[in-house]
Amino acid sequence: MLRSAFHFDLPPELIAQHPAPDRDGARLLVVDAQTGAWSHRAIRDLPQLVPAGSLCVPNDVRVRHARLFLRRSGGGAGEALLLRSLGGGRFEAMVKPGARLKPGATAAVVDPVSGAELARLDILETLPEGLRAVRVHAEHGLDWDEIDRIGRLPLPPYIEHLAEAEDETRYQTVFAAREGEAVAAPTAGLHFTPELISALEARGCGWHPVRLHVGLGTFRPMTAERLEDHAMHEERFEIPDATAGRLEPVLRDRSRPVLCVGTTSLRTLEGAWDGSRLAREGATRLFITPGYRLRTADHLLTNFHLPESTLFVLVSALLSLELARAAYAEAVRERYRFFSYGDAMLILNAYR
Repeated sequence: MLRSAFHFDLPPELIAQHPAPDRDGARLLVVDAQTGAWSHRAIRDLPQLVPAGSLCVPNDVRVRHARLFLRRSGGGAGEALLLRSLGGGRFEAMVKPGARLKPGATAAVVDPVSGAELARLDILETLPEGLRAVRVHAEHGLDWDEIDRIGRLPLPPYIEHLAEAEDETRYQTVFAAREGEAVAAPTAGLHFTPELISALEARGCGWHPVRLHVGLGTFRPMTAERLEDHAMHEERFEIPDATAGRLEPVLRDRSRPVLCVGTTSLRTLEGAWDGSRLAREGATRLFITPGYRLRTADHLLTNFHLPESTLFVLVSALLSLELARAAYAEAVRERYRFFSYGDAMLILNAYR
């Protein structure tokens, strides 16, 4: 299939720049993958919409302050987005301008407002896909906890402001673990409050987190015209023993519905499931495209995604391209808010 088949017109004013006043205050477009019917609800209605006794699977990864602002040795500006730790203060990173930040180059990590120098960054080597191995150091190599003190949250490029105080809490789920190295939020999880989780549990729903370290595989744009030519970047996952122990018997006999809270949770389960057990850790390059048959989840909660993105392709695989385009057109007509801080869609009965 061609990437252009997944284009749709999106008025720029529908791109949410800030979150709704309340986490659970978003609108919810509910779409049944089997019947094609949809309805307009709210995130707060989720406990009444999800089948009682469902097992909910969120991604509890922590978003890191992985965006570093740089002052190059010649005085020009630059940026680095740290994707994952390589140990000893070394990271895999996207850098710009890539033509100036080649192996051997060094730059100051600076505060984007005051310009004060916070650390140093050295370009060590070029990695596949145009990435760099870098070292971030002050007196010593810095780890993620220290990076969190000097970097900024990596808000997506369609959010047109630097991370502010509001983003420090709202671009992180309330259930995020201390661990992880995500460079983008698992955005479906941003809608949840402790009260909403408790309301689901009161309906007999389980809450069983997994962890996908969100990186380029989730948000890198497609450039190839054919879907078959797009290579997903590898993303690591972890599934706790408690989650696997609860999910494995259900996945074997389909005895209870499974709701994935976000596409990252869905890709984790699909990538980890071998038909009898879930891998406790591993990596996935899974690209879910039309024709793919789900093996794990019955339902999916997800935000609204970019045109021609791998995530809209995933939604089209669950609904059919025709139904996905129709549902998104309905969301545009009804002025739903799009992307990370936007409204959400609940896809029911995606398992075939």
